[in-house]
Amino acid sequence: MATQPRSATTETIEAPSQNSTLYIWYVVGVLMVAYVFSFIDRQIFSMVVGPLRRDLHITDVQVSYLQGLVFAVFYTFFGILIGRLVDVYSRRTIITIGLILWSLFTTACGIATTFPQMLMLRMGVGVGEAALSPAAYSLVADYVPARRMSVAISIYSAGIYIGSGLSFLLGGQIQKYASTKSALSLPLVGAIHPWQLLFFVVGLPGILLAPLLYTIREPKTRGGSVRPTVPIGQVFSYIFANGGTFLLHNVGFGLLSLVSYASAAWVPTFYVRTYHWNIGDVGLAYGCVVMVFGSLGIIGAGRVADYLRARGRANANIYVGMWIGLIWTPIHFLMLLAPSGFWATVWLVPACMLAAAPFGVAPAAIQQMMPPNMRGQASAVYLFILNLIGLGLGPTAVAWFTQHVFHRDDALRYSMLIVSVAACILAAGLLWTCLKAFLTSLGRLQAYQAGKA
Repeated sequence: MATQPRSATTETIEAPSQNSTLYIWYVVGVLMVAYVFSFIDRQIFSMVVGPLRRDLHITDVQVSYLQGLVFAVFYTFFGILIGRLVDVYSRRTIITIGLILWSLFTTACGIATTFPQMLMLRMGVGVGEAALSPAAYSLVADYVPARRMSVAISIYSAGIYIGSGLSFLLGGQIQKYASTKSALSLPLVGAIHPWQLLFFVVGLPGILLAPLLYTIREPKTRGGSVRPTVPIGQVFSYIFANGGTFLLHNVGFGLLSLVSYASAAWVPTFYVRTYHWNIGDVGLAYGCVVMVFGSLGIIGAGRVADYLRARGRANANIYVGMWIGLIWTPIHFLMLLAPSGFWATVWLVPACMLAAAPFGVAPAAIQQMMPPNMRGQASAVYLFILNLIGLGLGPTAVAWFTQHVFHRDDALRYSMLIVSVAACILAAGLLWTCLKAFLTSLGRLQAYQAGKA
């Protein structure tokens, strides 16, 4: 990254408590908009499963590699490297470079004509998107008071569901429009398949967002001084000292993420294969539900966690995550085994709320238990594990059951049910075990900060 380290001579601003409330939430809002564009680009593959299989001559499992595994591997490994940069360099510049990269690579997916080409481009999208969340979590934690942390990160993370919903809506409607045309041709590109148009429509606008990120100022930490660089060995020593908490937290929330990503990848195709809906109707229904109820779910969970913590439950974020896994389990049976598309959509509403709920409280817990100058790297480790489990395995696990266990496309609902229920039950158990470990880690943080005072 060609950016200057944040040093004592770097321009900084006043401590977060001296910023206006309006400006603080403006920062959160700008970061949320960046996350919206990230998830529009990330989820668009869910709307082109059929055309991809037909035109690239690939299977469900190969589609799942494009949806999740290949993207996740590069997203997570580069996230670790970028997490280190986040704790040293300008976070808004890191985000801007990442935004431009993932937008360009997404656009380029529109000219891919073979499976290997698409794999390479999805790797590039993963590298670009790896820049966003470690830097965004760190910025939010520096700006927002601790008592509002869960809500703030939940509002930022609502970009997941606004972006995903827009992806489904745009994908469905553009597919519906393009399917009425006998041929499509773009300047400088030439003839394309209808599904390829989607990548131009969702990729190029992201580049226009880049200047908006420079309306965010780099803050000082709450202590009012520029954050010192911590040796990487010290960061990982601190993480390993809290290894039990990290493992239980990251794997527990990673399994909930697995269910969320599996659903996002395969719900549109579930409607097509099970209830014979056309992709335009699926995109309209699923997109609206995800945008509205996904956003309510993630922000609502953050508010509940902040409410419980204000009343003395210091491990509220973990507690909320445990209950998400327990409540979500029976919803899968009701939605995936519903007798009609109408009833499946009725149960899709609480399913989307629960799918969204963990993505705010989980990263907020990491910010809560880490020293300020280690948060970027700790967030990168969290995202590494979360996305390898969730994004890397979720879509592929469902595809594997469909292709290799049931051997028929119309068994997708049963593959989704097996994967989702097993993951939710295991996640609830791990997070229940994490409740006590998290309190121990909070005590260790107090001791660490006292020693640095």
